[in-house]
Amino acid sequence: MNTIMKKMEKVLMPLAEVIGKNKYLIAIRDGFLISTPLLIVGSLFLLIANFLIPGWDEMIARFLGEGWAAKLSVPVSATFDLMTILAVVGIGYSLGRELDIDAIQASVTGLVAFFIVTPFSRTFTPKGSDITYDVSCVPLDWVGSKGLFLGMIVALVAVTIFAKILKKGWVIKLPAGVPPTVAKSFEALIPAAIVMTVFFLINWVFTLTSYGNLHNFIFKILQVPLLKLGNTLPAMVIAYLFLHGFWFFGINGSSVVGAVFNPILKALSVENLDAFKAGQEIPNIITGQFQDMFATFGGAGSTLSLIIAIFIVCRSQRIKQMGKLSFLPGVFGINEPIIFGLPIMLNPLMLIPFALIPTINIIITYFCMTAGLVPLTNGVQIPWTTPPVISGFLVSGWQGSVLQLILIVLGVLMYIPFIKMLDKQYLKEEAVNAANDEDDDIDFDDLTL
Repeated sequence: MNTIMKKMEKVLMPLAEVIGKNKYLIAIRDGFLISTPLLIVGSLFLLIANFLIPGWDEMIARFLGEGWAAKLSVPVSATFDLMTILAVVGIGYSLGRELDIDAIQASVTGLVAFFIVTPFSRTFTPKGSDITYDVSCVPLDWVGSKGLFLGMIVALVAVTIFAKILKKGWVIKLPAGVPPTVAKSFEALIPAAIVMTVFFLINWVFTLTSYGNLHNFIFKILQVPLLKLGNTLPAMVIAYLFLHGFWFFGINGSSVVGAVFNPILKALSVENLDAFKAGQEIPNIITGQFQDMFATFGGAGSTLSLIIAIFIVCRSQRIKQMGKLSFLPGVFGINEPIIFGLPIMLNPLMLIPFALIPTINIIITYFCMTAGLVPLTNGVQIPWTTPPVISGFLVSGWQGSVLQLILIVLGVLMYIPFIKMLDKQYLKEEAVNAANDEDDDIDFDDLTL
């Protein structure tokens, strides 16, 4: 066992260090976090408009009138239909902060670079007419989910160029008496001009190709294959094995693996959301909601099942107290107390169920959705802290709630043998400690003078 542990440590620790300290992956992760509250609020409006209760629309229409659901779509469009813009601003700002430059200037420059490579016209044929017009507009396709990958790339490249030029000193220096805000604006002039020129030339080149613009190229060449790869069971299983391997060594695996995998899952979720809004067939099984609501209950390792198993079988005071302390956070998906308090970290006895149970959850959920037993997730962004049963209902109807309950029970049954072994070990330690305490007690009545 020790040999296996050492080999895993040699592989995982350097990898985690590289990923965890990579400024670009950190920027992507933090950049999405900036837009997350807005997307959650937009999702709540969408959820109210499309609540998974039969006759919901008719019931609310009695109070708010016909067409009430369409009016609630405005906040949804203001968030999800502009998702890429939010991502570019967030990623640009985060990367600017990581590179120790003016984050606001970097973010705005990245946004302008994105707009330079975005076509602001599309063809339109009026109903009943054979004439096609070129109409100037903001293309919601490209500033929504379809443009997400290009938005990420442009933000990273633009801010990197901006930072390199800035640090080379190719800036306009103003006298010391000039207000700092004005001075920073002029310092950003040359770097911003170079960034804009670079992306103008890139856009010009692509207008001469069969793709027409950079968006079409990225979507067809990169985004579509990546989404197909991410929407597979093997990719999900491998990602989760790595995720729990990192957690085992005390590294936040969700942050490390999520930095690479979550952008793909987010794009897949948005595809499902678009189909859900349009009343079309939902395309993707594996999404961000698939991961958050069906793979891990109570956090990484599906530790809510572990806490319930503790209440059922454990007699050790150490484990029972830890279970009580961890239960409420665990219901809301926060499981650091149980990971570091039990501990699960660096505990070979708990590694097998900790990594295996979420993987089994993924496989079972995947096949349930493939078979049509459980509806595919609707793409609605709900907080990852939403308790199970409620979260399952919100993303997959009552079938999702039932599946969550089944998976939690299955996790409890799988955790029981392992936690019983740990419980026996701790009971022995507690017995030894109790005996030592008794030996250390001094009875003054027994003293003879």
